[in-house]
Amino acid sequence: MINLDLSTLNPLEKKIHKQMIRHSRTMPGIKINQAAELCQCSVSKISKFVKKLGFSSYRQYLDFLYGREIPPAAGSDELSRVKSFIDTFDNGMVDDLLTLIDGHGKIIFFGYGPSLLCARYFEYRFHNCSDKPAMAVSDEVTLNNLVDDTTLLLILTETGRFKSFELVYERAKRNGATVVILVEEYNTDLFNQCDNIFWLSRTAQPEHLKPYEKSRTLFFIFLEEIIQRLLVKKE
Repeated sequence: MINLDLSTLNPLEKKIHKQMIRHSRTMPGIKINQAAELCQCSVSKISKFVKKLGFSSYRQYLDFLYGREIPPAAGSDELSRVKSFIDTFDNGMVDDLLTLIDGHGKIIFFGYGPSLLCARYFEYRFHNCSDKPAMAVSDEVTLNNLVDDTTLLLILTETGRFKSFELVYERAKRNGATVVILVEEYNTDLFNQCDNIFWLSRTAQPEHLKPYEKSRTLFFIFLEEIIQRLLVKKE
């Protein structure tokens, strides 16, 4: 993606751009030092002009100037991870979670740290698409007082390694709730901490990142699909 913003160029930079377009019609492959001579400015000025115009390098600017295809910039690991998730998105998992939501009278979102912030966002979204009570909590004592046999407890966690949910699960089951974990990264330790696991990604985020440093992008994509389906149903 490239954003060319000619409006930010000053008079000298606009002159450089016009000169480069004119000379490119008769000169193949203008080198940066040649460009500086033709435009009567320094090489550093050409470099700054190119960056200001929106290109990552002088070479990319030349590709644009001569009408050549501009190679796409390498995406980040996160973009690749998200693309893989979208390309293999499983609508059946959306159906399964919607069935669980339909079968319960109350929804409680639970998480720690950044996952709690995601939970609070979806508490707000859920209020706009369903008449069922929904709330987001991170306090285990409060949670224990809220869950009952009508509750679907939806735990959001990136890795499931920040803190165990075993005690949360035991107390919720004692009160008759159904416990679901929505996790991005595969973690077999979670198998005995819930009734149902929705594992979103086959690709882990970089190991050097701590759990709270990792993104929750897939939560938003997956749960927004749930919200959109609920909105359609509400209509």
